[in-house]
Amino acid sequence: MKKKLIEIVIADDHTIVRQGLRKLLEEEDYLKITGEAMNGREAVRIVRKLKPQIVIMDIAMPVLNGIEAARQIKQSTLKTKVIILSMHDHTRYIRELLSIGVSGYLLKNAVSNDIIKAINAAVKGETFLSPSISNRVIEDYVGMNQKTFQDELYNTLTNREREVFQMMVEGFTTKKISEILCLSPSTIKSHRSNIMEKLQMENISKLIQYAIHLGIIDIQM
Repeated sequence: MKKKLIEIVIADDHTIVRQGLRKLLEEEDYLKITGEAMNGREAVRIVRKLKPQIVIMDIAMPVLNGIEAARQIKQSTLKTKVIILSMHDHTRYIRELLSIGVSGYLLKNAVSNDIIKAINAAVKGETFLSPSISNRVIEDYVGMNQKTFQDELYNTLTNREREVFQMMVEGFTTKKISEILCLSPSTIKSHRSNIMEKLQMENISKLIQYAIHLGIIDIQM
């Protein structure tokens, strides 16, 4: 019996990863790639436009990271299932994404069969984790789901403030952020001020260190 078509959007800032994943998935005749995105903000926009059953995305993406993109997608009325495909196996990331409601978390070294399994599980309303991390993650999620004071400060930010926060620590100017978000520079300045106050930060250097601690930007940046 022929399987029902599953439409998928791929979000990763590396072209070679998107191309490789597309080639892999389209070997299955019931999987169709309907869109691609290079950053989290673009992923949210494309998912809202195309309404696919599945979006597969990385965590470490510019402009808006995969965690916040997943949060925005899950907070919407869309039924799109989110599967994370990342090189990072940090428990904090996985814990946060499970609490958001993602349907899968796989490492980029996962075998192709696991990716297909994750997609099939997601459309059934199930959750799939890479076998190498599933036991550790489940134990942490059930027994150690505690947030630090710094985590709680970050949780006071609105979705918009989190977008501005990431672009601030990536070095975008107020003018550039206002252009990307289609907001006035004065509004962006207000968001910047609120972010610094809520996170209890004195300057941009400390804000960047905090972003590295949260995993929003890589230390190499």
